[in-house]
Amino acid sequence: MSTYNDLLLRLNNTQHTWLITGVAGFIGSNLLEQLLTHKQKVVGLDNFATGHQHNLDEVQGLVTPAQWANFTFIEGDICNLEHCQQACEGVDYVLHQAALGSVPRSIDDPITTNSANITGFLNMLVAARDAKVQSFTYAASSSTYGDHEALPKVEANIGNPLSPYAVTKYVNELYADVFARTYGFNCIGLRYFNVFGKRQDPNGAYAAVIPKWTAAMIQNDDVYINGDGDTSRDFCFIENAVQANLLAATTQNAEAKNQVYNVAVGDRTTLNDLFNAIQSALTENGVIYAKQAVYRDFRPGDVRHSQADIGKAETLLGYAPEYRIMEGIAKAMPWYASFLSQ
Repeated sequence: MSTYNDLLLRLNNTQHTWLITGVAGFIGSNLLEQLLTHKQKVVGLDNFATGHQHNLDEVQGLVTPAQWANFTFIEGDICNLEHCQQACEGVDYVLHQAALGSVPRSIDDPITTNSANITGFLNMLVAARDAKVQSFTYAASSSTYGDHEALPKVEANIGNPLSPYAVTKYVNELYADVFARTYGFNCIGLRYFNVFGKRQDPNGAYAAVIPKWTAAMIQNDDVYINGDGDTSRDFCFIENAVQANLLAATTQNAEAKNQVYNVAVGDRTTLNDLFNAIQSALTENGVIYAKQAVYRDFRPGDVRHSQADIGKAETLLGYAPEYRIMEGIAKAMPWYASFLSQ
């Protein structure tokens, strides 16, 4: 099985057309940067519900003018089938990242989450199937494991969903499987485990924990920990998630298709340890945060512990995460320090 570096070399020598939905978002913009850097053509679809123009502007500043010229942006909504059809025209590979994330958001507004994550997902499946794309890779979620307590999490063993968001991401997997059985349209789902890194939005009520805490420390605000701080997560640096997407999209392994995979590092870190790690990394970047964390009640819908078994992705996709949490935090902190000081 070829390695990720082999794949990147092949991309430099063979141009394909990729569609990234949610291209102005955190994961989408990182995928865009990697693909443009490796001479690929990219169509991006986004309605800016959670994505930002400044993410696209930043990518433009990081690639050459010739590479940027390979990018076509469509401002549109996955809840509109015509927008999805337009975006899929002439595309080889689809990387479907567009969704409304966040467990708390889904609890506050399950109808909007359902519309984007289920109706929008089905629209994209239909459009990609009809356009006869070579592969369809989509963002699944570790929330699908629900109340299944065994660790590490293995793809075949899931529990009951604990939030509307988890329900929507599980339905994505069910639809993908039905499309494979009914239409012969194989998809690959990637169950992300707490992905973090540059261009992850630190603002808003539903910001993820690492950017939210990092922003609070840089601004010398209070950092709130839900529960006792012993809750643990398998934090996955963005470059690992990018690797998984590109490997999944281009795999020629028939056994690897129509599957779901954990995308993580196979480790877990408590919130207390995460607090200390971010604090230490910021100190290395000249930001001193002297406050103690503020503890409050556990958050509804959250699981207590999460850790992935990544053996399936390693075996079938050749996935080999390059960054563990401390390396990822060290690499992400200069970006946060720069972004939040503007």
